[in-house]
Amino acid sequence: MNLHREKIIDIAQREVEKTCSKWDWEKQQANLVTVVILSRGKCGLTKAITSYLLAMAVADLLVVITDVIFNRINDLYFPTSFLDYTPLCSLKFVLVYAALDCSVWLTVAFTFDRFVAICCQRLKGKYCTEKAAAVVIGAVSVLLSVKDIRWYFTYQPLYVIDNVPWFCDVKLSFYDSAAWVTFDWVDTILTPCVPFLLILCLNLLTVRHILVASKVRRALRAQNSHDNRSDPEMQNRRKSIILLFTVSGSFMLLWATHVAVFLYWRITQTYSYQTLEDPFYIALQTGYMLQVLSSCTNTYIYAVTQTKFREQLGGMVKRPLVQLFPQRFK
Repeated sequence: MNLHREKIIDIAQREVEKTCSKWDWEKQQANLVTVVILSRGKCGLTKAITSYLLAMAVADLLVVITDVIFNRINDLYFPTSFLDYTPLCSLKFVLVYAALDCSVWLTVAFTFDRFVAICCQRLKGKYCTEKAAAVVIGAVSVLLSVKDIRWYFTYQPLYVIDNVPWFCDVKLSFYDSAAWVTFDWVDTILTPCVPFLLILCLNLLTVRHILVASKVRRALRAQNSHDNRSDPEMQNRRKSIILLFTVSGSFMLLWATHVAVFLYWRITQTYSYQTLEDPFYIALQTGYMLQVLSSCTNTYIYAVTQTKFREQLGGMVKRPLVQLFPQRFK
C-alpha cells in the first residue's frame, strides 16, 4: 500500500516538474524575443541602458538554458545522458550558479546606473556611458563566474561504473566542514541578500529624489494659476516610482522562499526529506521554481514598460501576419 502511494506521489511530482519545465520553456522564448528586440537598438533607449538590458536578458536566457534545459528537462526526459558524466554534471551546476548570480547582480548594476542617472547629475556624464556599462557588465560576469568555480568541487560521483564516474552527489564535507559551511553562508548573503538590500536602498533613494523634485515642480506650476494642463513629466515620474517598487517587491517575494528554506536547513541541520509530501521538500522545490522565475521578471518589467519596446514587439507579431494576409493589413 505504501509502495503504491509513493509511486502515485512520484508520478504526480514528475507531472508537476514537466508543467514547470514547459512554463520555463515558454519563458525562454520570451527572453529570446527580448534579446532580439533589444539587439536591434530601435527602442529609443540610450546605448548604456540597452547594454544593461541586453546583458540582463542574455543572463536570464542562460539561467533557463542551464537550469531548466540542461538540469530539469534533461533529468525528466533523458534520465541517463552524457550530461550525467560527473565532470560535466559538476560543470553544469557551476554554469547554473554563475548564470543565476549574473542575472541578479546585473540587475543591481542596472539599478545603480539608473540611480546615478537620476540622482547624481555630476557623475552621470562619466558613468552612464556605453563604455562604462561594458566594463561593469564584463567585470560582474567574470568575477561571479570565478567565484562559482568552487561549486565544481562540492560534488563527487554517485556511481562508478567500469571506472567511469556518473551523476553528482554532494560531498558530506559540504554539510559539516567549516570552510564549506562558511562558503555556503557567504554565497547566500551575496545572492540574494546583499542584492536585495542594495536594490531596495537605491530605489528608495531614487524615489526620494523624484518626490523632492516633483514637489518643487508642483510649486513652480502652482505659481501659474492659469496652467491647468496635465503634466506629462509628473506622470512619467509616477510611473518610475511604481516601476522601482515593483522591481524591489518582485525580487523580494520570489527569493523569500529560497532564503527561508536555506536558513531552516542550515540552522536545524535538516539536509534530507522523508517523502515527497514532506513540507521541507515542497518548500525546497517551490523555492527553486520561484528562484528560476525571478531570472526573467526584472528584464520583463524594465523592457515592457517602454512604449517603443512594445511597438517593436507588436511589429514582430504583425510581420508574419502581414506576409500571410496582406489585404487585411493595408
